[in-house]
Amino acid sequence: MPTPFNVADRTLTWRSGQHILTVQPWGADSVRVRAGLHRLVTDLPGALDAHPPTAEPGADRIEIDSDGASATLVNGRVRVEVAAATGLVTFFDETTGEVVVSEAPAHFWWPGSRHFDASESGLHRIEQRFAAYPDERIYGLGQHGHGRLDQKGMVIELAQRNSEVSIPFVLSSRGYGMLWNNPAVGRVEFAANGTRWVADKARQIDYWLTVGAHPAAIMTAYAAATGFPSAMPAWASGFWQSKLRYRDQAEYLEVAREYARRGLPLSVLVIDYLHWRHLGDWDFDSEAWPDPRAMADELRALGVEPAVSVWPSVSPLSENYIPMRDAGMLAENDSGTAAIGNWPDGDTSAEIGVAFYDATDPRARDFLWEKVEASYYKLGIRTFWLDACEPEVRPGPQHLNFAAGPGCEVANLYPREHARGVFEHQQRAGQAEVCSLIRSAWAGSQRYGVALWSGDIPATFPALAESVRAGLNVALSGIPWWNADIGGFHGGDPEDATYRELIVRWFQFGAFCPIMRLHGHREPRGSHGPVGDSGGPNEVWSYGPEAYDAITAMLRLRERLRPYIHTHLREGESTGIPLMRPLLLAFPDDEAAWEVEDQYLFGPDILVAPVTELGARQRRVYLPAGAEWTHTDSGRRYTGGTHVTVDAPLESIPLFVRDGAETPLTD
Repeated sequence: MPTPFNVADRTLTWRSGQHILTVQPWGADSVRVRAGLHRLVTDLPGALDAHPPTAEPGADRIEIDSDGASATLVNGRVRVEVAAATGLVTFFDETTGEVVVSEAPAHFWWPGSRHFDASESGLHRIEQRFAAYPDERIYGLGQHGHGRLDQKGMVIELAQRNSEVSIPFVLSSRGYGMLWNNPAVGRVEFAANGTRWVADKARQIDYWLTVGAHPAAIMTAYAAATGFPSAMPAWASGFWQSKLRYRDQAEYLEVAREYARRGLPLSVLVIDYLHWRHLGDWDFDSEAWPDPRAMADELRALGVEPAVSVWPSVSPLSENYIPMRDAGMLAENDSGTAAIGNWPDGDTSAEIGVAFYDATDPRARDFLWEKVEASYYKLGIRTFWLDACEPEVRPGPQHLNFAAGPGCEVANLYPREHARGVFEHQQRAGQAEVCSLIRSAWAGSQRYGVALWSGDIPATFPALAESVRAGLNVALSGIPWWNADIGGFHGGDPEDATYRELIVRWFQFGAFCPIMRLHGHREPRGSHGPVGDSGGPNEVWSYGPEAYDAITAMLRLRERLRPYIHTHLREGESTGIPLMRPLLLAFPDDEAAWEVEDQYLFGPDILVAPVTELGARQRRVYLPAGAEWTHTDSGRRYTGGTHVTVDAPLESIPLFVRDGAETPLTD
């Protein structure tokens, strides 16, 4: 009987009838698995480069058992065994000999671990199943509002939405990391009876897996496979001031001047949407913003970077709509219609159909940059807020067609390609370090200067608590620059005592995020049809004297932290280790650290325990085993491996320093 295995070009291939599977070494201790029907396509869009990283000589080997029952591929720490009869794949830690994860069939006969349900044009509904392990913990997967760090037991949709960011990478407590290298819309289920990855419409299965001795090794391998983070500009670590919205140049400049008069740190001042005349003009409305160059010059003289909102949407009223439509640079649905998103544009509050430029088309990215460069960049604005970049369209971008393929197959790529275009063009223009604020991301976005934020979340204490967990999962998804809108986005009354407490607590958390940015749509709110066009005050002096003192203390602490922040972000550029670190990342041998969801390390030496409950004036904190911890407020020293309860007055966030390290936490 002929063997189902073939070995060529460092690749193990298994075939049974129409079903084909390949396993390849793909970076240190890592492999790439692809499976499909009839043939495999090698140039589909994804997060991995076209060719595997350069291998160390002798790092991998492939063997077929003498009885032909299975074949084995070993690459460093990962060992892969493929069963001849079924094609089932099992992954081992070569060092310990233990199974880390294995494919598993849904039924002993049909369907198997891999299932292809035929659709149109060579597409399939695809399923990939793995065994479930009751003690497994799952982290990563981007940003989601379910309020959990460990995502075992969850069903996660693989789709981009405002505040829901799909990055299909997981880090497992069983010692592996896995990337579902497929930008199709779908879902992943971490159930008690199995794990299942689903692509609603795709051509083939493609996933990457690494085995590591500890979570940090897994994060480094993932960054090596998808791209190490780019360098953060020095100014980006300071305080960002924003609100919905500054309506004109005079109001905007007065905010910068008031910060200067008060002697308060300010690094970035943001111009939100509706500064244009029509969506897709990518230009200032000259009536409200008469001299952007002079505005940018004044800000920079104050040491402040101007930032401006750039949306991917294009209104039919914009001068760019027809040229882009005729050149095929707009995403269209199957009927050839480009204007498919509803949005109020111009002077009327009535909604009209707007289009979205095709960020997967290099020509469209070039066109967008030409407009952005002429209207903003050449006038001194080099920081862009890539808002609504999911793209924000209902019922979803999976119903559009893109240069990279049908939306159902490639839609999750969109935010990464949008950021990529801005990043690459700014670098070509001579800007070595780029920072773009984005609302969505995909695997590999970290290489394109992205600062992800949490989207339009509520202005509530529960949203603050959920943000801590969301930020930590983003960090474990390979994105090192992240923030939540300080104070939340939807609502918040500056005159309300409860909200004043919330914003103080949020500032304390924000000071220990990679990006520190105040934003929100405060009361009283105005609207332009279904969207907000104005809101209440949202500057640090807007919340009364008690809050002002607590907030400005955080601004000054942040200034002292900035050299520390950049030191450890630079380390992450070669290691993939984020600045915000769940305790499990720094203390993997402490079982209790894997269960802590509401505190984290900021760099290697500062333990942060945000206060996320109204009225709380004490905080219970877990101090990981294997270190000594000093409480910065009291100076008391604790041995790790225990819980402590410390005071947390409104003006203070509980902080601990590891092993007597010197940090910028004291004046």
